[in-house]
Amino acid sequence: MKIALVTGTLLLAAAAFTANPPDEPQASTTKNSAIASLDAAKQSSTASRGAGKLPTADKRKIPCKTQENASLCYWTHGRLSIYEGSVPYRIWKIGTHRLLGVFSGPSHYPALTNDDIFKPELPPELYGAYEADNRRLKRETGISWAVPPPVFGDFEVCPLRPEQKGERQPVCIDSAKNIFVQRDY
Repeated sequence: MKIALVTGTLLLAAAAFTANPPDEPQASTTKNSAIASLDAAKQSSTASRGAGKLPTADKRKIPCKTQENASLCYWTHGRLSIYEGSVPYRIWKIGTHRLLGVFSGPSHYPALTNDDIFKPELPPELYGAYEADNRRLKRETGISWAVPPPVFGDFEVCPLRPEQKGERQPVCIDSAKNIFVQRDY
């Protein structure tokens, strides 16, 4: 009985704060409820966007393609994988023996911190593909992957240094399309 009385009192108090002053016209409740539901949807989508393990970005924080290197950027078909070694993110250019080392961008090459090497900024399309595959794996097996799986696709890469025979060329990935995440099982 006390709970019902307290709840009724709270409802009356809430109604008193939301009521319009006597001299203002009253707005339609359907319009206010529609606006409130849209605001709630925006907040929930914004909150859920950062829930994954990989960072998500609508726009890059570190630019890959700049005025200085835009003419050197090109599309290549390859496989982005994690390797052991000094530059773990690498693209194998399919049909060649070439490996490209992935960095965040021209302003972060040569790498100054471990994050520049071990957590390069990738295009939003890749983050989306990784998140979708991680959700699928969690749904099917109940676990998430610790290391991102290999990804096949077309990558727009911008060289950070001229190509040299026998050496891994450092690049940044500006965008990606035709993405296919390889399943490990």
